[in-house]
Amino acid sequence: MDLPTAREVTHSHHGDDRVTLTYDARFLRRKVLTTEAGIQFLVDLAQTSSVGQGDAFVLSNGQLVEVVPASEALLEVTGDLPRLAWHIGNRHTPCQVEPDRLLIQRDHVMRDMLNTLGATLRDIEAPFTPEGGAYGHGRTHGHSH
Repeated sequence: MDLPTAREVTHSHHGDDRVTLTYDARFLRRKVLTTEAGIQFLVDLAQTSSVGQGDAFVLSNGQLVEVVPASEALLEVTGDLPRLAWHIGNRHTPCQVEPDRLLIQRDHVMRDMLNTLGATLRDIEAPFTPEGGAYGHGRTHGHSH
């Protein structure tokens, strides 16, 4: 049986179905995914891409599959946010920036560093949608911008 194939991603907050993916799983090029309704489809993009909330896979059968960020194990960081954000960014750690907190993926090394800097830390489960790269849409790697 041939699977519907997604070779394109579009910006659409509405889809015919949904797929829920963690932050790491939203960075892909070629992979079989299963929607909430149990439909399997093949993602076959021209290059590795970061998809996020508000994106949708365009399937070969015309359907749109909305991307939904999954809840995952995060570390909520509060305290002197500008200073803490600088240290998190200096380590190239993905970070979700909100007015009253920062969210990062749980990591014992980052936890130890942030404790040393006087941050207040709390383990939470939530969708993770960190800031994209400054030189492009979504994640960027390297310095060849």
